Amino acid sequence: MDVVAQIKAAVQKGLRDERGHPLGIEIAPPMEPKEINYIERKLGVPLPQELRDFLEFTSGIEFKLAKKSRAYTIISELGVDKIEVGFFPEFFTHGLPFAHDGAGNYWVMEITPSATDTVPVYYASHDPPTILYQSPSLSAFFEELFRLYTPPHSSLVRSVFDDDLFDVYRKNPGALSHTEAAASIDPAIREFAATLPEHFEIVDLRDVPIGMGFSFGRYGADTELKRHGEERIFAYAKPPRRGLMARLFGVR
Repeated sequence: MDVVAQIKAAVQKGLRDERGHPLGIEIAPPMEPKEINYIERKLGVPLPQELRDFLEFTSGIEFKLAKKSRAYTIISELGVDKIEVGFFPEFFTHGLPFAHDGAGNYWVMEITPSATDTVPVYYASHDPPTILYQSPSLSAFFEELFRLYTPPHSSLVRSVFDDDLFDVYRKNPGALSHTEAAASIDPAIREFAATLPEHFEIVDLRDVPIGMGFSFGRYGADTELKRHGEERIFAYAKPPRRGLMARLFGVR
């Protein structure tokens, strides 16, 4: 089911939280063609078809609960005045944040020139500082989002948000040492490793299960981050240790 059909079906069916409270769905008017073209120009890459379809249907969605509840509030941020180009450029080539949890964490579409039909979605958390793979497409994201408000209320949005986030942050699964990456049978990983100093570790997110990711703040706010072009292969490293005088006087 495509993204517009997902939204229409949810509105028709009606959604409720785990306590039975109804969830209101407010759908904003569609974007004008000139606004959609403006977004495309601002991002500098063609918009995937499912994102274009979404914008031609609505410029944003807001969920509202009638009563206080534990349910998540996901608010669209696709208004043309809210487009944030260059969101987290160390990770996303053309990242477009489009939904948030109200606590400074975002779901982000990763738009690349090769993504002509669908667009993958990632969850970007600032605390803990971790990026997780959320959905292979925008329609898959909405399918899981609406499952939050449909019995038995089991959803990959919830598992990523609640469980996978801290698991990945603590364990850093799949991280390869520079030595392991340099000896990999995968030519892209070897090529990337050849461009990096030996203190970097590499994480391959090209073909991973939902909830997989890496802690971009593993070594604190000064963690070094790199990406292998448009490939979803990333590297991070502990910042070089500074001498006493540099630490005392703030010299880098």
